[in-house]
Amino acid sequence: MKFLTSLFLSFLTLFGADNLLWLNDYEVAIKQAKEQNKGVYLFVGADDCRWCDRFKETTLSKDEVISKLKEEYILLYMSRDKHNIPKHFEVKGVPRHYFLTKDGKIIHADRGSREPDGFFALLDEVELKN
Repeated sequence: MKFLTSLFLSFLTLFGADNLLWLNDYEVAIKQAKEQNKGVYLFVGADDCRWCDRFKETTLSKDEVISKLKEEYILLYMSRDKHNIPKHFEVKGVPRHYFLTKDGKIIHADRGSREPDGFFALLDEVELKN
């Protein structure tokens, strides 16, 4: 039992306390984006990706990052190892970041682990493209 509790707390730390807001199904995310008139932020990772883990730990664990994302986007995480990622998204070289319209059109694509300041700069760049 102690191991399961520890594992659960580690997972929350890695993916932030707002983990329940991350969807794992592309179609559901697009549907919610249309209903809420928001874009979609798709984070593509892998189960054994140290750069993905680093991004989760250093950036996605920050409340200010999650709050900013939640304002404008439906949050979608898909692991190339276990989720059905649509074919038009590149899954090699993770972590990958896709910013989509509510209809699924790619506004901006990027990759790599970013610190919070660098991620905010990326969000500003995406906003300029909207």
